Amino acid sequence: MCTVCGCGEGESRIEGKHTHHEHDHTHGETDHHYGHGPAYAHAPGMSQSHMVQIEQNILSKNDEYARANRQAFAEKGILTLNLVSSPGSGKTSLLTRTLQDLTEEIPMAVIEGDQETSRDADRIRETGVKAVQINTGKGCHLDAHQVGHAVEHLSLQQGSVLMIENVGNLVCPAAFDLGEAAKVAILSVTEGEDKPIKYPDMFHAADILLLNKIDLLPYLDFNVEQCIDYARRVNPGIQVFKISAKTGEGLQDWYQWIRLSLQTRLLGHANRASEAVAKTMTD
Repeated sequence: MCTVCGCGEGESRIEGKHTHHEHDHTHGETDHHYGHGPAYAHAPGMSQSHMVQIEQNILSKNDEYARANRQAFAEKGILTLNLVSSPGSGKTSLLTRTLQDLTEEIPMAVIEGDQETSRDADRIRETGVKAVQINTGKGCHLDAHQVGHAVEHLSLQQGSVLMIENVGNLVCPAAFDLGEAAKVAILSVTEGEDKPIKYPDMFHAADILLLNKIDLLPYLDFNVEQCIDYARRVNPGIQVFKISAKTGEGLQDWYQWIRLSLQTRLLGHANRASEAVAKTMTD
């Protein structure tokens, strides 16, 4: 996991500003070289128990930041979604399509996570939606501390939707709570139907599975039902939407889920909730 992958070494950058990573990572204390077999066996001077303790400390600290984020989002009735996938799943294309289709109806904002460049954040901004870029450097995932800092650069309205596009990776993002209301896994039909059982932690942690690029099914040997069965083996409660960000097929079901989830989020925020209910009933 992150104790052995080089994650978090150095500093992350939010909109070009450097922020020290406050997690108790010990990367850089020693020069780790990994060969065959368990990674910990090739980490000089570090026992397995030491690595487990480091991992527990990292996740515990992250959970503190996540709780603070979650409370702040709840106080303003903000629906926060953590979008996770491997690179090439169509995550950014899906996000931009969602923003284009819903931004006049629902106030939205984006936190964009990539190791380097602001290319995806620039794509988001072309839709007219405000986006904050986090570059993680060597980091392979976003964490709750980074998200908390990024939110400071966004003027989030009460009753808005905050989309967090995580770094493309089906491993480490599964373990890091960002304070989101739901983790949304995007899997494209070009990746193979066995991904849910090859990366079970991610699909176990996800609330939603968006099976993307279904417009390509006629050209692929991909078993949709087998993929869904695999996903539900590791997570019986996962909700699945079959979609195409390119053609728009299935997106209305995804959008309706966002609307209903935002409604639920707005309970206790009477004025904004009433507006959201009225809007949904007229759609």
